[in-house]
Amino acid sequence: MDAGLYALRSSYLDRYVQLGVAGDRVISVSFPKDPDEDAEDDHPLFDRLNAYLEGVEDDFADVAVGLTMPTNQRAVLETVREIGYGEQVTVDALTRMTPGLDADEEADCQLARTALAENPVPLVIPDHRVRDAPSGAPPDVEQKVRSLEGL
Repeated sequence: MDAGLYALRSSYLDRYVQLGVAGDRVISVSFPKDPDEDAEDDHPLFDRLNAYLEGVEDDFADVAVGLTMPTNQRAVLETVREIGYGEQVTVDALTRMTPGLDADEEADCQLARTALAENPVPLVIPDHRVRDAPSGAPPDVEQKVRSLEGL
């Protein structure tokens, strides 16, 4: 994969899915109404994203991501990748699942919420599967993706 910006129009989402790529890693996923001017329209991940948005099950677990955030937040997002398609958990459950965090500690639950809200690669890291937490995606995108997966 080449570094740069790539944008795919999604009629289901009624907006674009824009990927930021560095080397072989996806470093950002956003959902603009209009893509950046320099965004290209051809990326190997687009076939899978299109199929996913048409209802084909995919967890994107094999997609390499580049996360630049504190280690404890990265651990939360890496744990989110383990939540399967069509499954959902609570923030408390996610906190219990994340090594080094304690669901009985409000600071750890807040750390998990912060990591989810600041998720730079929603869809690829499926924060929409944590039902009582913020998402890195806009609320309307999060709801459509949750609906798509029957959540």
